[in-house]
Amino acid sequence: MNLTDQITADMKSAMRVRNKIQLNTLRALKSAIGNAAIEKGGAGSELAENEIVNIIRKQIKQRQDSLEQFEKAGRSELAATEGEEITVLENYLPQPLSEEEIDAAVFSAIQESGAQGKQDMGKVMKILQEKTGGRADGKTLSQKVMQKLS
Repeated sequence: MNLTDQITADMKSAMRVRNKIQLNTLRALKSAIGNAAIEKGGAGSELAENEIVNIIRKQIKQRQDSLEQFEKAGRSELAATEGEEITVLENYLPQPLSEEEIDAAVFSAIQESGAQGKQDMGKVMKILQEKTGGRADGKTLSQKVMQKLS
C-alpha cells in the first residue's frame, strides 16, 4: 500500500471512530498533497513517495512553528492540539536514519562529489538528499556536511 492509499484508509478509519484531530490533520495533509500534485503536473497527476514525505515534513514544520507561538502566547490547549497533529503526521514518515547511517551517507556523498570545501556544499547536499530519501532532516544533514567540510 503506498502512502497516499494509507492516508486515505486512515482518514476513513478516523471518520468511523470519530477521531476529530486525526481526521482534520489527514484532511489537511491530503489537501496539501493534492495541491502539490496539481502544481506539478495539473489535475490528475500524482506525486512520488519522496515528494509526499517532503510535504509531510513541511506540514510538521508548520505545526512546530505554531506550537512554539501558542506556547509563547500561553495558549496551552492550542499547543496541545498542534502537538497531537504532529504525532499523527510523524506516523507517515519513513524510519529515520541513525547517526552512524547519516555520517556514512555524508562521507559517501563528499567522496562522490569530490568536494574540497564549503563552496561545494550544494553538490554534496544534492547527492545526500537523494541518498537519504527523506529519512533525515535537511537541517541535520547540512550541519553534518558543514562539520566535515570545514
